[in-house]
Amino acid sequence: MDGLLIILSGFSGAGKGTLLKKLLTDYDDYAFSVSMTTRSPRPGEVDGKDYFFVTREQFEETIKKDGLIEHATYCDNYYGTPRDYVYDRLKEGKSVLLDIEVQGALQVMEKYPEVVSVFICPPDAKVWLERLRNRGTETEEVIMRRVNQAKREADFIDRYDYVLINDDLETAAAKLHGLIQARRLATSNQTAFIEKITKEIKNI
Repeated sequence: MDGLLIILSGFSGAGKGTLLKKLLTDYDDYAFSVSMTTRSPRPGEVDGKDYFFVTREQFEETIKKDGLIEHATYCDNYYGTPRDYVYDRLKEGKSVLLDIEVQGALQVMEKYPEVVSVFICPPDAKVWLERLRNRGTETEEVIMRRVNQAKREADFIDRYDYVLINDDLETAAAKLHGLIQARRLATSNQTAFIEKITKEIKNI
């Protein structure tokens, strides 16, 4: 069975990156789609593992070559999902996790109706703003740009299949894994097996 394509979006600082890493650590059936971006690396981020860090010129050339499933501009930087990597992992049976913003997510939803989309939310706005400030990686000006971006993103939450509140990491990770596994059992994702078992039963 091919894997599922899974969108994880959420307000900046909602903890989707931590949640994603938890899934990859605890379970073997996921692959992380490393995104391409023109933003600068944060402390500890590794090129090719966390992101492919490229120039604007390199990114725009990749767009011209149709090498991305989606791409978007977020806080003055490009972000995009490399096509070949995603397709290869899906064929291996891995469910591919896309950590992408709303703008890119809507593109993927339109192109791939079968995609599973999840919006990660903090328990409330106060907790979320504290998380943003406690990261200590950005100026107050950048934080407020992220707040303004979140205000725009909030209008699209209902376009997602699921909303997951990330209050406790262990609980949120277990819920996310559970809903993904349930989607893998859907009849629409098991057409080959259904045809096989139906043929076998009728030939008894």
